Formats: sequence, structure tokens, C-alpha cells
Amino acid sequence: MAAMEKTSTPGIYRKGNRYMVVWRHRGQQHKSSHRTLAEAREAKGRRAAGDRRPAARVKFEEFARQWLDGYQGRTQRGFSETTRIEYRRALEQHAIPYFRRYRLDEVEPQDVRRFFAQLERKGLTAAGVRKVRVPLSAMYADAIEDGLVRHNPARVRIKRTTWPGEEVEAKPKALTRKELGILLGALPEQWRPFFEFLAHTGLRISEAIALTWADVEFGKRPVIHVRTQVYRGARKRLKSEHSRRTIPLSPGMARALWQAHGAAQDRSEGAPVFPSSTGSVLSSSNLRNRVLVPAAKAAGLEWVGFHAFRHTCASLLFEAGRNPKQVQAWLGHHDPGFTLATYVHLMDEGVGDAAFFDAAVTREGGDGQPATIPEALEVEVV
Repeated sequence: MAAMEKTSTPGIYRKGNRYMVVWRHRGQQHKSSHRTLAEAREAKGRRAAGDRRPAARVKFEEFARQWLDGYQGRTQRGFSETTRIEYRRALEQHAIPYFRRYRLDEVEPQDVRRFFAQLERKGLTAAGVRKVRVPLSAMYADAIEDGLVRHNPARVRIKRTTWPGEEVEAKPKALTRKELGILLGALPEQWRPFFEFLAHTGLRISEAIALTWADVEFGKRPVIHVRTQVYRGARKRLKSEHSRRTIPLSPGMARALWQAHGAAQDRSEGAPVFPSSTGSVLSSSNLRNRVLVPAAKAAGLEWVGFHAFRHTCASLLFEAGRNPKQVQAWLGHHDPGFTLATYVHLMDEGVGDAAFFDAAVTREGGDGQPATIPEALEVEVV
């Protein structure tokens, strides 16, 4: 075994072809090994600056499984058990098998990029990769707080790559007015109001089936209050505060809901607005397979899913002149920039017509009369 030799820098020793940094923490001596003298000096600088805790030797898999069992969220909103199931699935199916041989502190951003690229090659979409990154990043954020690692390697940008033979992800597709009419006509009459409601409100399917009569406000200005969602049969809070919103109802939709309320067997505040045949909360999978899929096939619109009605609502809002901020609030997106990036292809292209400038840029005031120029501002043009 090679002996440690002193170098010109106190606290740094050479051992074979490696450089060792030696320091004390809580009365115990610790060592760290480095490839170069420069790396050793950098590590010694961190120790001098106060970072004296020894590097963690915990394995990635060991920490990930412990973290999954005890994670309580990183915000005041807490953490739901349904989300824990999704996090566990993402880490156990993808991250743990890939990083099983790594120590927790050995994972670098370039390793995570290679990991995400492998997921894409396996067929995961960019959205699917993000679902893996979210728990991975949250896990490393907690590890930083625990002093086990110094950086979060999962904070890398997900760049969608198209691999040979792979189709580029399609843009969100909305139904045209004609297609919407054909599809509504192909639906069983009893289910037509529900899908009209989706197109009117742009609610996510999880939000629509969670709606209760307590969330519907009739009167001069009828609205619905989006407050909860149903996920995998369980009622839970919305994903974010941005999803919590109030949406106005058109007179026709308000009348349809009022009639449905009058005909409902259960009119209590907690009863679903759109119940199943037994009066319970709808199953989105049953509704898709038994109602939407057959109707879409009959209409020649096999590509239509629940989200197509949400895209259609966005398209109609833009067509009516609503701006991205208004559409963002209507749909419950976290940011108007995301709304614009998602639906920019639904908006008019080009620079448009210039005729409006004749009325907008004029010397006439708001009353249509020529604006008066103050004497102090009158100048002679020479």
C-alpha cells in the first residue's frame, strides 16, 4: 500500500497517483480522494469555507427507496398518496434500474441526460420523461438539504430528440366547428350534454367528473367553481393553485345544467353533476371506452380523446378574441407563456391587416373631433 506523501499545500497528500485531502469533522478524521492536485485544492477550499461534512457513501437505490417511503412534499400543500404511487412507479421502473450501481453523490448532469435519452429511445414522450424527472429532482433536493450531495443533477433541460423511424410529437389538435357538430351528433343523446360541457368549459376530464352541485352557481351570472379532481377513482385536491378557478357559463349551458339539476335523482350539494348510472362518480376509462371511442369512430374522428375538447375550447376562445392571459386563466394553466406556446398554432399567422391603423392613429380625439394642439407645442416647420 502506497504511503501518503506531503505536498506543498498543507492538508493535501499524495498517495500513488491520487491526491488525498485530510480534515477533521466533529472530532473525527476524514479523507477524500481526487484525481488531480487542482481538484484536491478545490475540495480543500470547500472545507475551509465551512463544508466539512464527509461525502455520503449511500447507494442511489438505498436512498431512493427510503425517500419514497418518507417523502412529505416540498410545499405547504403537502403530498398526496396518489402522487406517491406515481413517484414510486417512475423511480422503480426507470431511475432505480438505471442508477442502481451509482452512489447517490456520483450522479452527474451528463448521466441524467443520457438517462433521459435512453427513456426517449424506449418510446417515452417528452411529457413522460418529465414525469420521471419530477420525483428525481425532488429526491435530490432533499438530499442536498440533508447534506448528502452538493448539487441537483436532475435539473437539466429536457430536449426532445427525434430518433430514426420515430414520428415527431403532434401539436395539440382541436376539433373544427364542423367536426365538433358531427361528433356531438354521433354521441348517444344522454351523453351529449356532458361533451358539450367539456367543449364549453375546457375542463380536464378529472375536473369535470369531480364537479358537484355545490360547484355550480346559478343566477344572473352563472359560473362553475373548479375546486377538486377525481384521479383513479379518488377525489383529491387540484394539482396547483392555478387549476383552482371560476369559469363563466353561457346562457345555454346554464339552462342545460339547471334542467339537469331539476331532473337529477340526487340534488344534494355533494352529488356529482354528471353521475354514473348508479349515481356515483363517473369512471373516465369506462366513459372513454364505452361512449367516446365508439362515437369518434362512427364520426371518422378516431384521434379524438377527452383532451381534444379542451383544445377545442381554447381554439374557440382565441377565435372569440380572448388573449393568452384570459385563456390561461380559463384553462387553469400555470403561465400564459405556456398557453401561448401550446396553442400558438391555433392563432392567425402572418401580420394581419393594417386597415385598423387609419382609425387608431389619428389627430381626432375620443369624441371624433380634431385634437387641439397646445400653443406652447406649436412649432413652425421649415
